[in-house]
Amino acid sequence: MKSLACQALGASFAAALLAGCGGSQTPIGAPEAAAQTAQQRATPACGPSHAGNAQCGVLIEPSGVKHDTPSGWTPADLQSAYNLPSSSDGKGQIVAIVAAYDNPNVASDLAEYRSTFGLGTANFTKYNQSGQQGNYPEGNTGWGVIIDLSVEMVSASCPNCTIYLVEANSSSWSDIETAQAEAVTLGAHIISDGFSGTGANESYWNTPGVTYLASSGDIGSGVSEPAAFERVVAVGGTTLAKGGGGSRGWTESVWVTSGGCAAGTKPPWQQHSKYAKSCQGRLANDVSAIADNVALYDSYGESGWSTVSGTSVGAPFLSGVFGLAGNASKQDGGKTFWLKSHRQFLYQIQENGKYVRYSESGGWGTPNGIGAF
Repeated sequence: MKSLACQALGASFAAALLAGCGGSQTPIGAPEAAAQTAQQRATPACGPSHAGNAQCGVLIEPSGVKHDTPSGWTPADLQSAYNLPSSSDGKGQIVAIVAAYDNPNVASDLAEYRSTFGLGTANFTKYNQSGQQGNYPEGNTGWGVIIDLSVEMVSASCPNCTIYLVEANSSSWSDIETAQAEAVTLGAHIISDGFSGTGANESYWNTPGVTYLASSGDIGSGVSEPAAFERVVAVGGTTLAKGGGGSRGWTESVWVTSGGCAAGTKPPWQQHSKYAKSCQGRLANDVSAIADNVALYDSYGESGWSTVSGTSVGAPFLSGVFGLAGNASKQDGGKTFWLKSHRQFLYQIQENGKYVRYSESGGWGTPNGIGAF
């Protein structure tokens, strides 16, 4: 079975490379029918979203194929594509993953992933929403994919980082918010959220000295909470290909049309941006990273190795990049990437076949080293 962190892929997007969704690589600008066919073959692992609950946004394609070896992009690929000092930096930095329910195999799955790719032993601890190392919530295979994906993507970008997993009792916002607060109490200065929805309390994503990252969603135009909140880094998605891109040696394009204008008050750091003039509220995305065809190991809901896609890949991966930079406590959420001094350290990406300085889908670009973080 092939897992996809890509929610309900809206037919509105024209720039998608659905290696994870369709089982084959579809070039940029492919017909909408290809995306619709991929969507029809996939089923949501977490079921429909309910009011007052976060949505984990994972689709599983029932291909019936067991993957005995890795496929898709590896940590070495991604470290090369983004020019990251992954082997040397990140020690002592705590990245917390917040998710709902329990993945009882997460520690062994993470160990298998890191062993396969030579990342060393993880400094990893799992907590419940009360900060206990035990009394975990009930298991859920759908959320289990997000959990494995998140800890493995932090490992891919920052193998030296300390990883905390805080599991909420359920996907209700009240439990998610309790877990968010506990992650701060445990000492994390970087918190990654691979879920979306409406009805969250923004105050739980507003602690000074903490950098929050959230996937923007994969449902076409628009941005959901918590990515829509002012102090959260809203993460879009891209697709990578080896070759091209000048000296970089990689070509990168928007993966899916997500992001847009969120309700509420426009942040002061967007007041004078020409890109945000048409938006009365908070414009997202801020930054982006790989969201397609990434290797995942999951023995709980899946049968081992698979590939995943979606903006839920980029949020934890960039959390690790913040860990490499080592100054997350001094950053200010999405504002970080709207500063001109930071943009020189971001790769521009293609949208509709052209390189753009800013796009709602890709934000200001993707990491070229850690200078923007």
